[in-house]
Amino acid sequence: MPSIEPGGATEPLRVSILTQWQYLIVSIHTALDDGQMVRLQRDLIDQVGRQRSRGIIVDLSTLDVLDSFATRTLTQLAHAAQLRGAVTVVVGIAPEVAIAMTQLALHMNFLHTALDLEEGLALLGELTGAGNGVPSQGRSHDDQ
Repeated sequence: MPSIEPGGATEPLRVSILTQWQYLIVSIHTALDDGQMVRLQRDLIDQVGRQRSRGIIVDLSTLDVLDSFATRTLTQLAHAAQLRGAVTVVVGIAPEVAIAMTQLALHMNFLHTALDLEEGLALLGELTGAGNGVPSQGRSHDDQ
């Protein structure tokens, strides 16, 4: 998925978007600039409608920083997805990123968080009522 940069250069967006069941799984591989974040938001909301997705997982596990614009854009993505009938779950927030977000009072409203992709899929299954539609491969809440 290319991104148009200032000056007209086209550069690949370093993001993978996979479809699994009725979910979009988004892996952000490197920090994105503001324009790339907006492009990703637009592309995802468009795909939710085209593919009739019921949920989005955004995997941030490779990021070591999340600025206020990216946080706000993810929150707006979650709100727009909710208006289109999809639930958003953010997974893989590194401990240092979580601490920095707390210190900077950055909030992620309208979305849910989970530790990793496996827990994110389980949470989406619960939130979308497709609990039996998602194969379980890990521990359940009863195993704790």
